[in-house]
Amino acid sequence: MSDIKYTVYPLPSALMMEHQLSEQMVNTLNQYLDNLLQDEKRKSYDTSLVGQIHQGEQLKMNHEHESLKEFNKLLTTLGVNYIKQFVKLTGGRVNPKRVDINDLWSVHSYEGDYNPIHDHSVESEMGISCTTWTKVPEQIGKLGEGENLDENFTLYGSSGAVDGFLNFTYGLNQINDPERLRPSQARVVKPEVGRLLMFPSWMQHGVYPFFGEGERRTVAANLNCWDIPVEELMEMRDAQQQNQPNRKERRRDKKRNKIEKS
Repeated sequence: MSDIKYTVYPLPSALMMEHQLSEQMVNTLNQYLDNLLQDEKRKSYDTSLVGQIHQGEQLKMNHEHESLKEFNKLLTTLGVNYIKQFVKLTGGRVNPKRVDINDLWSVHSYEGDYNPIHDHSVESEMGISCTTWTKVPEQIGKLGEGENLDENFTLYGSSGAVDGFLNFTYGLNQINDPERLRPSQARVVKPEVGRLLMFPSWMQHGVYPFFGEGERRTVAANLNCWDIPVEELMEMRDAQQQNQPNRKERRRDKKRNKIEKS
């Protein structure tokens, strides 16, 4: 029976891509954010995010700022490569004409702050999101007497070990269940300075709280992936706005029709 032939088909649910930022780029991001935190006119992003940030802040970043030019170029380049890898692995026919930044923000978390499970949205139908860390408290990812924790572990018996970690879910099965041949459809990620993760905007994720001193500083972004040139897209939007009657006109027409029917 050893000569029986068979083929195994893994069934991927999502694609995640990882990149390591240079030390210089991490320093540039931190310098921008340090200045932003000192700016009395800084814009809170709390109303646009689900983060339960009681000790720190969630701030809108200006992705057109001169100091962020190289970072933005990196994100859009990674976005294009992400789509190429998706097509390569799945055979999907996807060829967006442009990838650009929809929004960019920072999350400054301290003890007890956390982010409940959520996903992201963009203006385009296809969207990519990413997150990176520029500051991580030293106690995150430690076990027992300062022992480092890798990501090849089970949640069973690891109470407290994943404090401050990022948790991705892309299915109903949250843990590995070999007794029923059900692999885990979740990934718990250890935050590390400069570590950048890129994933589809629909993928649900959350952040566990941590305890102790220090700031967990995160920079996140959403990317639009347009399947038509952006200039053509803007022309279509302008045409729609010109052809669409304003609210007063709609109310007046509705009232006129009602009178005529009576």
